[in-house]
Amino acid sequence: MTRRKPMGLGIAAAAVLLSAGACTESREGAKASPSSDATTARATAPSPTPPSGSAASPSVQQPPELDGTEKLAGRQQVTRGNAGFAYDSGAEGDALIVGVRCEGAGTIQVKVDAVDVVFPVECGSGKVKTLHHQVEVAGVEREGTVTVQAPSTVQWSMTVGRGEPAAQEPPATDRPS
Repeated sequence: MTRRKPMGLGIAAAAVLLSAGACTESREGAKASPSSDATTARATAPSPTPPSGSAASPSVQQPPELDGTEKLAGRQQVTRGNAGFAYDSGAEGDALIVGVRCEGAGTIQVKVDAVDVVFPVECGSGKVKTLHHQVEVAGVEREGTVTVQAPSTVQWSMTVGRGEPAAQEPPATDRPS
């Protein structure tokens, strides 16, 4: 499996540094709110998961996959409506990867409780959507829980992993070359 990389000019500038107490929303709608003990936080915008070799799109019945370099910390099988699940602790310096797969009309709110990071995911009716978020804030090495608030019209599955932080891309410029 290949490493997920942000695609497109809009996503290239989506890696955002947040200072403590700040709240930022990327163009894709990923919202991060760092915990009070964090000095900085970086939220990488969600990127679609590349196809896994089959022509069919992934099913929400299968939680998102991690790439070969990432370690599984927790997983939630297909769920409808609100739920929460625990994930394991990891090594200091690793990023927390939250993969979300959903289908159905509505928006779900994903909260990583241990580090107080919250982001919405707009799900599509009749279309499966898969996003991966990478979170780097103080305390991501701790075990924790993910809670999801979702309307009953949305079914979702989720994978939480740990891995090496992605290299931050410089912001795009609007100047012609």
